[in-house]
Amino acid sequence: MAEPFYITTAISYPNGKPHIGHAYEAIAADVIARFQRQMGRDVRFQTGTDEHGLKMAQKARDLGITPAQLANEMSQHFIDMCDRLNVSYDVFLRTTEPRHHAATQELWRRMEANGDLYLDRYEGWYSVRDEAYYDESELTQGEGGEKLSPQGTPVEWTVEESWFFRLSTYQDKLLALLETPGFLRPESRRNEMIAFVKAGLRDLSVSRTSFDWGIKVPGSDTHVMYVWVDALTNYLTGIGFPDEGGDYAKYWPANLHLIGKDIVRFHTIYWPAFLMSAQLPVPQQVFGHGFLLNRGQKESKSLGNVTDPMALAGQFGVDSLRYFLMREVAFGQDGSYSPEAIVTRCNAELANSFGNLAQRSLSMIFKNLDGELAEFSRQAVDEELLSTVAQACGKDLVAAFEALDFSAGIEAWMRAVFACNQYVDEQAPWTLKKTDPERMKAVLLTLFKAVRDLAIAIRPVVPVSADKLLDQLGIPAAERGFADLADDAWYQRLLASGFKLEQPVGVFPRLELPAEDA
Repeated sequence: MAEPFYITTAISYPNGKPHIGHAYEAIAADVIARFQRQMGRDVRFQTGTDEHGLKMAQKARDLGITPAQLANEMSQHFIDMCDRLNVSYDVFLRTTEPRHHAATQELWRRMEANGDLYLDRYEGWYSVRDEAYYDESELTQGEGGEKLSPQGTPVEWTVEESWFFRLSTYQDKLLALLETPGFLRPESRRNEMIAFVKAGLRDLSVSRTSFDWGIKVPGSDTHVMYVWVDALTNYLTGIGFPDEGGDYAKYWPANLHLIGKDIVRFHTIYWPAFLMSAQLPVPQQVFGHGFLLNRGQKESKSLGNVTDPMALAGQFGVDSLRYFLMREVAFGQDGSYSPEAIVTRCNAELANSFGNLAQRSLSMIFKNLDGELAEFSRQAVDEELLSTVAQACGKDLVAAFEALDFSAGIEAWMRAVFACNQYVDEQAPWTLKKTDPERMKAVLLTLFKAVRDLAIAIRPVVPVSADKLLDQLGIPAAERGFADLADDAWYQRLLASGFKLEQPVGVFPRLELPAEDA
């Protein structure tokens, strides 16, 4: 039976349309999900929207509509983004769904039964934008003496009756968890959270009475739950909790929560503590990726540099955008993008290097061999090329992608592409056509095999383009996994099927810089 793999993204807060950061996380999670499916695993991939909280209530009031109307309208933009970017999620979870209310209230009841919730009065600094409470020591001073959170968002002094969660009692357990190798990556985030826990944890206010757009606290109807208790529980809701059979039994604990670095505290301190309190297993790994900067600057409405990811995908193509984001940025660090960088990278590597390799190899087979495959005898130089390609596609890229080091995996893949292009230039099949047609045939069919391996390996990143290429190569849809790279009999089966290569069609067009960016 296939080994299960459960991956989630953070759920997006839909008080505005999706921006490039949302797209980046969704694409990265999709690459991981597709990679794991290609590794033969039974993947469950969940994303969604976090629709409660004061921010949503205020935004709806400003627009003169109900929070429910706002949530319906805005969450559709996130569904559309995922569909447009070819994000192969299994579950899109909205926190306004009745099943989510049931799951979250059950988690609350379990924390209460464990003695971890008590009623008291909250007085402290609250950031509406972050939906987070901050200690005085974490605040900085803004213009005009305004107090700001560590994220630079305004905070206000809040006083109200609140339920509290005994976070302080979990300090030692959380420290042990954070010190577990591999639980929180990259290392810099882990060190940050260890320092935060070592500084001492205080109990957490987990309900509000000043607004009612949220999930009601069981038995305490004037209170709605702190939006993070509600939001984090989505990871359980989508696999059937509180039913602990079926999908929950198969997929929990999650293999990977993929999140932005700004919400690491909620996922690696609050969330494990809630789960421990409810006596449920904690996730296996949380990975806090970096931010995507627009020409080196953080995007903000005030700077007027917010990029619509749908427009970017329309301009350059979905696969090109996906390739650029996974190739350009060392995953886990902040990265920068610009139209020029996308065009330069995708033209150099996808169009000129791999696209051109595939197109000229297949065109020569079509023209010089009438598209017919055949048995051929290989020389040492052919064996060496195929061995280089096999190492890059079946081992180096796989090891790097398992470690979530996408840029290194694609770098290894590119080295194999360069080796193939060098092989074409050195073997010069156009010259062999006149001097040694048999040798020409061996060179072209060696390239046919190499292109097939390269297309399978890069599929998680550029799924549509890679599949178009594999369709042209006659590779059956069921034979495009990483295990198929090690299957030596595929070429014989293709020969036996009588497959004949048609006139090839390029799958990686050269990109043009839009006039306003040129």
